[in-house]
Amino acid sequence: MKNLLFLPLLFASVVACAAEPESKPLNVVLILVDDLGWMDLSCQGSDYYRTPNIDRLASQGMRFTDAYAACAVCSPTRAAVMTGRWPGRLGVTDWIRARFQRGTKNPKENPTDYVGGPSRKVLCPPNAFWMEHDETTIAEMLEPSGYATCHIGKWHLGDPDWYPTKQGFDINIAGCDIGQPPSYFDPYFHKRYSFDDQLKPRKKGEFLTHREGDEARQFITEHKDEPFFLYYCPYAVHTPIQAIPEVAAKYKRGDKRDINAKYAALTESVDDAVGTIMKTLKETGVADNTLVIFTSDNGGLKGPTDNSPLRSGKGYAYEGGIRVPLIVRWPGVVKPGSVSKEAVTSVDYLPTIAEALGTKLPGHDIDGVSLVPHLKSGGAKPLERKHIHWHFPHYRHAPGPYSIIRSGNWKLIRWYEGGHELYDLKEDLSEKRDLAATLPDKAKELDSMLTAELKRIGAKLPKANPDYEGGKK
Repeated sequence: MKNLLFLPLLFASVVACAAEPESKPLNVVLILVDDLGWMDLSCQGSDYYRTPNIDRLASQGMRFTDAYAACAVCSPTRAAVMTGRWPGRLGVTDWIRARFQRGTKNPKENPTDYVGGPSRKVLCPPNAFWMEHDETTIAEMLEPSGYATCHIGKWHLGDPDWYPTKQGFDINIAGCDIGQPPSYFDPYFHKRYSFDDQLKPRKKGEFLTHREGDEARQFITEHKDEPFFLYYCPYAVHTPIQAIPEVAAKYKRGDKRDINAKYAALTESVDDAVGTIMKTLKETGVADNTLVIFTSDNGGLKGPTDNSPLRSGKGYAYEGGIRVPLIVRWPGVVKPGSVSKEAVTSVDYLPTIAEALGTKLPGHDIDGVSLVPHLKSGGAKPLERKHIHWHFPHYRHAPGPYSIIRSGNWKLIRWYEGGHELYDLKEDLSEKRDLAATLPDKAKELDSMLTAELKRIGAKLPKANPDYEGGKK
């Protein structure tokens, strides 16, 4: 009798479960801003920049104080973001030269010969002309799961045969081999380079960042009923530093130059585009089912911006060159308004997206770690990683090629022309006190860790130049 009474309840439960709609796959919007500095947002503590939409994003998700780009310049970071692999493993360790910058060179394969003249103390490994096709991008990783994929903005990972649509994306808007826009104003003209037909002018005077934001709006609207991955990479805030005059006028003040005001207006245009994206997610009903990651490809450029209290800026081995903003919004998972001090970096986004979506990782070594457990814990669960590193085996700024390792709060810079610098970032965020001479054992320990890490990934190191004229008597 008891079993008979139970049957209607069981039937009602089965019917209720059958009526529940299946959960929709999670969408992903990954925003990678160009050259945005660590202090270029008001939510990061700036009293100059006005970024209400990005600030709102931070209030709805987790903001990271110790997030890093994989390199102090753009292309290596972009390759690391797309693959989850260190630039030193990929062989993309400097920014990639576009075709117009290579002159008559039209290579069929990436270079392998070391480079350097008699004025250089060390010979440097060559930088790649593109990211190889055998690397698996986030878009390629998501392809088996039926995701619609779109890249908008700066790509800068190779020639036309390596553009986004040749690297797994369904749609490419403005992504080509150049690293900066011809102009921020439609028709986007420059006598030496262009978007290579990846973005066609449509309205004279239209500002590029707003156009990119509108393209993002259209993609989300058209694909709201299917899972999608939007990789939004505005060319802003990279040079040329151009701005809408009336917007730049808002930022003029006595302690700032015109270039600072224009840069602030460029930053505001990025905030506008983020606002467009978030508004569209809400209007299409998918905001609560979309993971949003917001970050930058390297530190801010010295001059147009000021990265203080961080030392230096884009291209340099110091924190101003590599530390960047990072915000992760994931409704129902990430605690709104939370802040993390965990050290994270560009290679972590691919494995994070894979775990969040339940997608299989590519079938080769992935250097990043998933942030999902850390995000779900509200920042309480630390990442299972001892250190992160950087490898820039090229001449750019004195004193030359370098590699870096951060372990805990310790940071070591190795200069390949000789010498090290050691900093305790907890006590000396501005890197004013080099401790390498006073703590030689700690410097040696970190240097050994760095050597092992670079060897593990097969990174090519600078080597002594036998023709160095400075070494001859």
